[in-house]
Amino acid sequence: MIETKVFLAKHRYARISPRKARYVIDLIRDKSVNEASRILQSSSRRAAPMIKKVLDSATANATQQGSINPNNLVIAEAKVDGGPMLKRFRPGPMGRAMRIRKRTSHICISITERQNEAENE
Repeated sequence: MIETKVFLAKHRYARISPRKARYVIDLIRDKSVNEASRILQSSSRRAAPMIKKVLDSATANATQQGSINPNNLVIAEAKVDGGPMLKRFRPGPMGRAMRIRKRTSHICISITERQNEAENE
């Protein structure tokens, strides 16, 4: 059995709601790193540059190992979890205070090296 190394990068407390970031993460899940980088480069969503930085960081973590070929890297797992909410207040009707929840998210990307079909047999 061949042990595969997994390289991880996280951006915690990103100031974007998890729902908005998940739209972009869903575009790159289960793709190669090169293809995902191209998708994020051309995306106009606000979360795309944040996710691209995390992807680049995971790629840099993988290339620190001398035997890893950056062209064979694929995204093993990409997820966005909710972080703590910043609670703020603004004026509401009749002198009341209305709560605003400024959401944060934790972006996590793990990449691994693609296994060739010949090696698996």
